[in-house]
Amino acid sequence: MGQYDREEILEAFTHYKQARDEASRTGDWGIWAATFTDDAHYIEHAYGELDGRQAIQAWIQVVMAPFPTMTFPQDWWVLDEERDAIVFCCQNQFPEPYQEDGTPFQFPNWTRLVYGGNGQWASEEDIYNPARDAGRVFKAWIKAGGKTRADEAVAMEHR
Repeated sequence: MGQYDREEILEAFTHYKQARDEASRTGDWGIWAATFTDDAHYIEHAYGELDGRQAIQAWIQVVMAPFPTMTFPQDWWVLDEERDAIVFCCQNQFPEPYQEDGTPFQFPNWTRLVYGGNGQWASEEDIYNPARDAGRVFKAWIKAGGKTRADEAVAMEHR
């Protein structure tokens, strides 16, 4: 067993998902950033590494500015009780317009969260292939009539 109780981790995960969904609904990504500890470490393979909740909050507000209402529906998740971690797969899903068959433009992302206590996460690592997926899906969404709300302000580093 890890340092934290299973129920505490699952409660924090429920809160994380609710915060993410509220951020998608409102476009205020500070709501989601508040689920991290003050000293959280964030690894984002396309954008680099961030240290601390303030850095995460500053980054997410800027990176989500072009599409602040993007959603992240989950396909599955697994709890690793020994390591106080949750691993899940979600879709990075663009808002309307959708594809001709009515399905959203989206691409998969795997995330590993490590719990840090007091309902907050000590780390997150997002794992996906932006060079293969993000650009292709984004271009198709734009071609279908999708419009960003702002220009891209943070360039991907493709680590």
